[in-house]
Amino acid sequence: MSFFEGIIQNKALISSLTAWFIAQFLKICLTLYKEKKLDITRFVGSGGMPSSHTAFVTALATSIGKLNGWNSTSFAIALCFALVVMYDAAGVRRAAGNQAKVLNIIIQDIAHHKPLAEEKLKELIGHTPKEVLAGAILGIIVSNLLL
Repeated sequence: MSFFEGIIQNKALISSLTAWFIAQFLKICLTLYKEKKLDITRFVGSGGMPSSHTAFVTALATSIGKLNGWNSTSFAIALCFALVVMYDAAGVRRAAGNQAKVLNIIIQDIAHHKPLAEEKLKELIGHTPKEVLAGAILGIIVSNLLL
């Protein structure tokens, strides 16, 4: 089996990539529904509903659990990896997004008194717990449907 055949036949990888793709596609659909505008950049952007990072890693962990056993070392590694990613998505990256909002307000306030050439910081870099939960559910569902 060649390298590329192995990649294409890797069920855990296909499951993870499918969950990520669906989550990113859903972001476009939800943005279209909420804001009444088609924003294709949401397909590659971070943040928003559902968390594609979480969908990706939970599909990976679920696939590994189903393929190698829930008591396997590889499942334990994948689960720990998924939990770290989910914590980061909802915690660290969310806090960075909140800081970006505050800094943007400061920049805007300063700009009213003196023109600044500063760019606004990206605020949508983290996830709410609800977005992470939705991503986790999506990842588990996709993995179970594909395996």
